[in-house]
Amino acid sequence: MGKTITEKILAKHSGQENLSPGDLINAEIDVIMCHDVTTTPALDMLKAKGVNKVCDPDKIVVIPDHFIPNKDIKSAEMVAKIRRWVKEQGISKFYDLGKHGVCHAILPEQGHVIPGQIIICGDSHTSTHGALGAFSTGIGSTDLAAALATGKLWFKVPHSMLFTITGSLQKGVYSKDVILDIIRMIGVDGALYKAMEFNGDFIKQLSVEARMTICNMAIEAGGKSGIINPDQKTIDYVKSKTDQDFELIYSDHDAEYEKKYEINVSDLEPIIAFPNLPSNGKKISEIKENIYLDQAYLGSCTNGRLEDLQIAAEILKDNKVNPDTRMIVVPATTEIWKQANKEGLIDIFMDAGATVSTPTCGACLGGHMGILAGGEKCISSTNRNFVGRMGSPKSEVYLASPATVASSAIEGKIADPRKYL
Repeated sequence: MGKTITEKILAKHSGQENLSPGDLINAEIDVIMCHDVTTTPALDMLKAKGVNKVCDPDKIVVIPDHFIPNKDIKSAEMVAKIRRWVKEQGISKFYDLGKHGVCHAILPEQGHVIPGQIIICGDSHTSTHGALGAFSTGIGSTDLAAALATGKLWFKVPHSMLFTITGSLQKGVYSKDVILDIIRMIGVDGALYKAMEFNGDFIKQLSVEARMTICNMAIEAGGKSGIINPDQKTIDYVKSKTDQDFELIYSDHDAEYEKKYEINVSDLEPIIAFPNLPSNGKKISEIKENIYLDQAYLGSCTNGRLEDLQIAAEILKDNKVNPDTRMIVVPATTEIWKQANKEGLIDIFMDAGATVSTPTCGACLGGHMGILAGGEKCISSTNRNFVGRMGSPKSEVYLASPATVASSAIEGKIADPRKYL
């Protein structure tokens, strides 16, 4: 019987010839990514255990992003501690202010993700990087400390679920709508500790950036990871970012999956996830009431890439943000910000009445630069809408694509982007 891409990657990195779901392994890690919030507890654990040297500085990529720029003394001390540690350990892959951004956007952009790798980070949305054919998953600070010390980490081999997606999207519908619809279908625990593997003609049509959006939100269905078998688009993307050699790994045609889904997206509408779960999705045609908005947020590791900004700018060009709604646009990395500026996107956003921030996770996690007050409603291109996620526990967050965020900002209420395209 054949094996899935996930099983093959884990077997290769643990020195095993044949793995099955449920097996416990100790695997070599290729990339250990560290951001600000979860790294400092890991450093405290290493210090408590007398571990003064990391396993291999070249495996480690450090990207402060949740509270960059630092919002208060506590966050400033946290990042200062990381800066000192980076110097002490001789870690060269450090993306501080001036070349900063959201970690899951910087990592592939800067050539640190290649097919067949194992990538970990103390952040749940590490599943993003499965879009490039890597096994990539979030961990806690304790496991992060162990990986920093040893370069290895234990895993239970996950069962895989296969999502074969076909058809073509109508104008105004995007990969964000597809993954919101999948989560709506299976629930927030529908893929609990499973590798969500996506394939089919539709996936092949998508850009690498759009694929990242789908893998990013695998965790919102409870997934251990999201992953897509590499193709020519993957190869071209990776080769444009790095000259590092890589081996392509694919699922066998006779691989076993715990569950298989076949989905045709040709009739899919824009999907909006209502408070307070990403699975609480509704088709735009199902929303009969007017839901007025205080804030529209475009950004995050899910939808803050250049393609996302281009989609929103197409809608906002020659339009104005509703005077009763504030719009915040956050390009995910410094390079994306610069390119958006070159393409005139920043001017489009600001001429429309939006404000454009420096790259940060900030408002997505209710940290800073866009926190919601009690009773306020926000439509957001982010990935979570739990109670209190973006500020007050009495606020409400609606998840949607960049296009739906832009059209809703114009109308000051949840609005169908298809009328603007």
